[in-house]
Amino acid sequence: MTTAPDWFESAVFYEVLVRSFSDSDGNGIGDLKGLTEKLDYLQWLGVDCLWLPPFYPSPLRDGGYDISDYRGVQPELGTLDDVRELLDQAHARGMRVVTDFVMNHTSDAHPWFQASRSDPDGPYGDFYVWRDAPDAYLDARVIFLDSLDSNWSYDEVRGQWFWHRFYPFQPDLNYDNPRVLAEVMDAVRFWLALGVDGFRLDAVPYLIERDGTNCENLPGTHAILKQVRAMVDAEFPGKILLCEANQWPHDVVEYFGDGDECQMAFHFPVMPRLYLGLRRHDRHPISQILADTPPIPPGCQWGTFLRNHDELTLEMVTEEERAYMWREYAPDPRMKCNLGIRRRLAPLVDNDPRRIKLLHALLLALPGAPCLYYGDEIGMGDDIWLPDRDGVRTPMQWDASASAGFSTGDPAAFPYPLIADATFAPARVNVADQAGDPASLLTWLHDTLALRKRRPALATGAFLDLGGPDDVFSFARHQDGVRIVAVNSLAADARTADLDLPAGFAGEPRVLHGDGTASRLADGRLRAELPAYGFAWVELS
Repeated sequence: MTTAPDWFESAVFYEVLVRSFSDSDGNGIGDLKGLTEKLDYLQWLGVDCLWLPPFYPSPLRDGGYDISDYRGVQPELGTLDDVRELLDQAHARGMRVVTDFVMNHTSDAHPWFQASRSDPDGPYGDFYVWRDAPDAYLDARVIFLDSLDSNWSYDEVRGQWFWHRFYPFQPDLNYDNPRVLAEVMDAVRFWLALGVDGFRLDAVPYLIERDGTNCENLPGTHAILKQVRAMVDAEFPGKILLCEANQWPHDVVEYFGDGDECQMAFHFPVMPRLYLGLRRHDRHPISQILADTPPIPPGCQWGTFLRNHDELTLEMVTEEERAYMWREYAPDPRMKCNLGIRRRLAPLVDNDPRRIKLLHALLLALPGAPCLYYGDEIGMGDDIWLPDRDGVRTPMQWDASASAGFSTGDPAAFPYPLIADATFAPARVNVADQAGDPASLLTWLHDTLALRKRRPALATGAFLDLGGPDDVFSFARHQDGVRIVAVNSLAADARTADLDLPAGFAGEPRVLHGDGTASRLADGRLRAELPAYGFAWVELS
């Protein structure tokens, strides 16, 4: 007898930047009340769980990931009461809410760091990693190679060097001090008691440092996560931990533990290989990374995505593949960021609706819980002239008005400007126009999510790569007698694929979704005929 999947195993997640989604008070900044007002839209779309990047107090030097108070709300985004109302309203609609929690570091404006630098012998003196010289942990890579050459920075106040895996204004916490973990656990308790349904744990591979290692994925890090998970299970059963670890699959599976660390982890290497396979018209990069992915414990799930608030990271590809991706997808240097590409989904594929739908069809049928990025459901564009990753964080486009329906305020005062490119401007790309159009991307995605919900095999069924032609990626999903074959053309012209099916996949084929056709050959194989960049979800009954 199989155990029924937990809610997160089949859920559709939706990442929404609070300050970029909807402004309720006309100051040009999206806020928690504005997000609450749009929950009916998200429920209609088919979202099961919202993922909110940091909305905590912050100097905002890194999009809020530089947190100065773990238990508050950035004032322009709202109040704790607004958080409570958002959670209540989301729960009333059957949606859950997870938030980011940054365990690895704080802002240098955090009171802990200010006390640590000014009073080395005080209660917070060793809350961070200090040394007299930058001569420790030299085997650790520098993540932001385009802007930093060291993980150490000198502090004039304390007269010592402090450790940071990210920017110098984000000093790493010292988890060798047990008081640090105690404080972090209390902050976790605070939000779970408020009603948050779980956390995306940001940058967890770097919690512990040891000389002679690369300071990633160390046993001490896993020991910390086991303590957090044990507390959450004991005090807040049903809440989840989602691991953000941009690592190879054999390293990431360790963050599930024996089912006693994180329930979920993002599968970072799948994402760039979807784009790589699409551009090369070759399924093998996708097939290979899935074949190289170890099994995960029962009651755990991968998180998958096409884009998010960060760059399209190319850390988990070869140097040759990275050079190819930059050449093909980021020909303008402004499109690059760190070891990645700072572009949205639609511009990446030349605003081609066939490829946008194909990538979503892959995302929604491959193993894992898919996470959509706000605005991708309507094909929003980006602004490569904005600094860092801000180009993919512009205001949501609700209608064709001068303010895109995002705010009643003056667009000139928005922290992030509206997209000006004529192809992607609000006049051309917006929710209002697409919601009433049966041929729109938004309507198509709404219908696709609804179909996925009616066919649980697409979410949690067993997976089998079917091989076949190099430019057609085909796989089977099956669960409780439901058998579905997903056939996806990566080719720029029409393709026919004749597929050998696994035992038990008898019956007549019926296309559930897509723009292809399917039939049985006399020898029992499945023939799928697909247009350029077409797909078909075929049920055998």
